[in-house]
Amino acid sequence: MAVRRAQHTDGAIFFCTFTCYRWLPLIEQTACHDHIYTWMHLAHNKGFRIMGYVIMPNHVHLLIHAPEGAGINALLGNAKRFLAYEIVTRLKAAGRSGTLLRLRTAVRKGDAARGQLHRVFETSTDIRECLDRRMLEQKLDYIHANPVSGKWSLAENAIDYPHSSMGFYLQGDSGPAPLTHYHDVLG
Repeated sequence: MAVRRAQHTDGAIFFCTFTCYRWLPLIEQTACHDHIYTWMHLAHNKGFRIMGYVIMPNHVHLLIHAPEGAGINALLGNAKRFLAYEIVTRLKAAGRSGTLLRLRTAVRKGDAARGQLHRVFETSTDIRECLDRRMLEQKLDYIHANPVSGKWSLAENAIDYPHSSMGFYLQGDSGPAPLTHYHDVLG
């Protein structure tokens, strides 16, 4: 479900997904995982708590606790801009002119008038409030299974996939992400 309306629940936990334009594997092609972790630290410094995540070749799933008075929509919009600039920079450095042309021709007139040069992410972002512990745990399980389910096969076992919060929950290893256990938020 693509969400275009603002989410206003203060202090809520959200399951969020943003996707590269046309599901292109731009995250993988640019090895931009490090920049996503940098953004996570920026969000953490603003009071947001990342409780779960997986970075896939062409999309990112997150479980985020938004502090009182903070907007999840603005956070994710800023994340997409922050990451898009870096992805474009890395595509240019790699000489990926065909991909850059495709992203440039995908910009809508209104977005171009506001200065956008490339369409790196889909315009909408999936944001769902986790209404209870059961829903939160279901979304966390989905996030952790994503790299090994269906067509992906990005690792032999989900715990072996390096760009996920699964190691944090099973082994206490947060890796490069600033993670908060959901028990610490829910009590």
